[in-house]
Amino acid sequence: MDDKRRISLFFFILVLIFFYLPIIMLVVLSFNNSRGFSWGGFSLKWYIELFRNSPDLWEAVLRSILIALGSSFLSVVIATLGAIAIKWYNFKVKKYVKFISYIPLVIPDIIMGISLAIFFANIVKGGVPLSMWTIFIAHTTFNIPFALFIIMSRLDEFDYSVVEAAYDLGASEFTTLVKVIIPMMMPGIIAGFLMAVTLSFDDFVITSFVSGNGQPTLPIYIYASIKRGVSPVVNALSVILIIGTIILTFSSRKLQKNLLG
Repeated sequence: MDDKRRISLFFFILVLIFFYLPIIMLVVLSFNNSRGFSWGGFSLKWYIELFRNSPDLWEAVLRSILIALGSSFLSVVIATLGAIAIKWYNFKVKKYVKFISYIPLVIPDIIMGISLAIFFANIVKGGVPLSMWTIFIAHTTFNIPFALFIIMSRLDEFDYSVVEAAYDLGASEFTTLVKVIIPMMMPGIIAGFLMAVTLSFDDFVITSFVSGNGQPTLPIYIYASIKRGVSPVVNALSVILIIGTIILTFSSRKLQKNLLG
C-alpha cells in the first residue's frame, strides 16, 4: 500500500471514529448500572425507568413526533406544488420567487426564531399565545425551502414528454398531476419529507422562541433536564430513537428503489 492510500485510510478511519464513537459510548452507557461514566455493570434499569416512570419524557417525544409529521406533510405539499409552478409555469415574478426561496436556507436559525417570535407577538392585538400550533407553523415555514429544492432536483430529471403524452391522450391537468406527475416525483417527495421530519424533530433554536410553557418538544425537554443533571434515561431513549431511525432509513431506501424500479 502506497503512502497516499495509507494517509487516505488513516483519515477515513479518523472520520469514522469522530462520527460513531459518541454514538457507541451512548449505547454502552445506556446499559450501565451507574449514572456516571464509570462502568457499574450491565443493567436494563434505565430502559425500565424509561417505560415505567417517564411520562413527561414520552409526552415530549409524542409532541415532537406529531409536530414533525404534521409540519413535514404540509411543507411537502406546499413544496411540491411550488416546485411544479417554478419549474414549468411562467409568471412575472418567477425568478424573484425562486431567489426568495433560497433565503431561508442560509438565514441563521436564531434570526428565523426571533423573526417568528416577533411575528406571533404582533400579528394580532395582544399577540398569538405560544403553543404547539405556533411550533407547528414555525416548523412548516422553515421546512418548505428544504423540501422545495430536494423536490426540484427530482424535477430536473423529469421527462416532460410524459406529461405531454398524458395531455394528448385527453387527461385533464388535475388527472395528469395526480396520476402522472406526483407518482414520478414520489422519490423526491419522500426524500423531502424525511429531511423535513429530521429537521423538525431535532430543532431546538427556533422552537425555543415559539414554544409555550408546559408544552416542550423533546430537544427543549432534554435541554431543561440538563440543568438538573442528565439522566441515563435519556441515553436509553436515544438508543431507541437510533434504532427507529435505522429502520426508517432502510425502509425508505427500499421504498425509493421500488418506486424507481
